[in-house]
Amino acid sequence: MHTRHPDIDPQLLSGTDEQRQLRTVLRDFYTEANSSEDVRKHLATPRGYDETLWRRLAGEIGVHGLAVPEEYGGSGFTFAELAVALEESGRALYCAPLLSTVVLAAHALLHSGDRQACERYLPRIADGTLTATVAGFDADEPGVTAEQGASGWLLRGQADFVLDGAGADLILVRSQTPAGPRLFACEPTPDTCARTPRRVLDETRRQALVEFRGAPAAAVTTAEGTTDAVAATLDTGRAALAAEQVGGSGHALDATVEFVKRRHQFGRPIGSFQAVKHRLADVLVALEAARSASAYATACVAIASPQLPVAAGAAAVVCSETFRRATAEYVQLHGGIGFTWEHSAHLYVRRARSSEVLFGTADRHRARLAGLIGLAIPSAA
Repeated sequence: MHTRHPDIDPQLLSGTDEQRQLRTVLRDFYTEANSSEDVRKHLATPRGYDETLWRRLAGEIGVHGLAVPEEYGGSGFTFAELAVALEESGRALYCAPLLSTVVLAAHALLHSGDRQACERYLPRIADGTLTATVAGFDADEPGVTAEQGASGWLLRGQADFVLDGAGADLILVRSQTPAGPRLFACEPTPDTCARTPRRVLDETRRQALVEFRGAPAAAVTTAEGTTDAVAATLDTGRAALAAEQVGGSGHALDATVEFVKRRHQFGRPIGSFQAVKHRLADVLVALEAARSASAYATACVAIASPQLPVAAGAAAVVCSETFRRATAEYVQLHGGIGFTWEHSAHLYVRRARSSEVLFGTADRHRARLAGLIGLAIPSAA
């Protein structure tokens, strides 16, 4: 039997004046400082992004601290404001570690309930001086074990495909202890932590193999609180990724519409052909569905609704499929140029393909949703 929870306030699903102003500021900011040429240029740097732009985003606009409580150096807004920033970063294909630092690591700390860890790390996340990530959160069993040494906890083992794993200043690691899985904060050093960048499809979102070789760490949660903290962090990450995907889909549609209005065939714009109109109309319908799914997941995070697992899973499915569809049309309707390295369409295709498996595939989300809502899945004959 399922308990019915109160519905989300409809006002939470529509933007406030402050959120609309934030969107305008960020869109102008990214237009000025984060062109596709800039993205390509920064991909060749050691960290893969513009560190000056990262600091400006934190200092001038305050993006990093939007969802961080004021007591920890943040602005004290909610995840709803952060989702606006994430949507605009997805639209601009901003390649800095916002998802790993400002969403995953920051919310893992908040969900941990460890005030000391929050006081130590969140102010530096909020002001842009600390980059962070999480490791071992989506594995069935932690690949890292924690043991008590003479001077504290030591981590051993490895975690693969860690977002920003090669460069993060702080890694929050789900590790196995004799009492069960537990969350640890590790500030990696070369002598106890080997970090190897992985070659991945989407170079705008770096990942790495992280090997812990007796790395010192501090416990962040109790064993009893770890499972809930990790689950809540992952669902927050799914809601954040959905917002990014909506932004990327919006860019793909807008750029394609502009192109088909300019590109002529047989003496007329190709956008005037019925077949092209139908394809773009289908993308628009899918995008509106994705916006709705993302808005609901965002609202659930913002008010800590018990419906978040369902909302985040649904948003993951809908927004992933929309982003894939929008970027496919982005390439196809640009014709030959859409397949070239010089055009930005392929960068969005890579982001779409990598994002749809980042926190689990669509099939995995559907199976989880079925369990959450009590839907029995018939076994194969």
